[in-house]
Amino acid sequence: MSIPEFLLEVSIVVISVVSLLTNMSVLLCFTQSAELRSHVPGIFVLNLSFSNILLTVINMPATFLGVAKSAKPFGDLFCNAVSFSETFITTNAMLSMAALSMDRWIAVVFPLSYSSKMRYRDALLIVAYSWLHSLTFSLTQLMMDWGGYSHTYASCTVHLDAEEASQLTAYATFTALFHCSSFALCLLVLCFAYMKVLRVARSHCKRIDVITVQTLLLLVDIHPSVKERCLAQQKKRRQRASKKICIFIGSFILCFSPYVVTRLVELLPSVHIPRYWGIATKCLFYAKASSDPFVYCLLRQQYRKVLVSIISRFMRKDQYFMSIHSTSSTLDTTDDNCIARIT
Repeated sequence: MSIPEFLLEVSIVVISVVSLLTNMSVLLCFTQSAELRSHVPGIFVLNLSFSNILLTVINMPATFLGVAKSAKPFGDLFCNAVSFSETFITTNAMLSMAALSMDRWIAVVFPLSYSSKMRYRDALLIVAYSWLHSLTFSLTQLMMDWGGYSHTYASCTVHLDAEEASQLTAYATFTALFHCSSFALCLLVLCFAYMKVLRVARSHCKRIDVITVQTLLLLVDIHPSVKERCLAQQKKRRQRASKKICIFIGSFILCFSPYVVTRLVELLPSVHIPRYWGIATKCLFYAKASSDPFVYCLLRQQYRKVLVSIISRFMRKDQYFMSIHSTSSTLDTTDDNCIARIT
């Protein structure tokens, strides 16, 4: 085994473990918090978390075996099923991210009419469209028999065999349309929604900055350290929205664009994609599943509070059972000593 292959295998294992733990933590928070379940965006978060868990359980182990064996990990039937699931799951996950961005745009730009514009029924309809959209491409791929093992990516994915060169035009059209309606569409929605959110956030920051400056001018006897602290908080407030939006859009582009561009470039007959590059883009593609819980959930105060309360309850129960065990062992020791003295 070469060093690059070993590093790629370790990367897949680490990404799988982190993705499974973090996405399961998100689901655990939903089961334990009625407040999180009452929010409409929770439907999109659940859909995204389920997609990431399925990708972690089904596709990542298959890719790991493909890298380790340098060959097809299982038979043709299983490989076609894994390829079908990858197309469906990744498309559904991207559309869930786009739905979350649109929900945030409506909540920030139209706060007074948010409850009427985004209801549970509307969210369920969006999720149903996401499933229908994903099933359309995955079923098309299955019927055209374009799923199989790709040595370039060491995984079961959308793939056209060399003996099916006559279908190259149809396959290229399908691939281009698939990535345009998933990656490109979702990126366009993310950029539109979060740019609108950023514009509103900056306008609010300007209003707060004006009030802050006027207040500091009126308070002549205020200590210089207090002024510096207020100005520092003012600067952090301006940068906070920009940082969050850069994380939302940047993580999407960083994780998905290398893989998508590689899949489009390989359609050219004269281009050969190196195997290590293909697997590396696949690992980066999988990394999005492990980063989504942090980007959308676990770094937010509501989720952190629920997660901390779950951990603290678990720790208290563990300490309670340990105290009961220690008490019972002490009583058993005392009884043994009493019996020994009597005898």
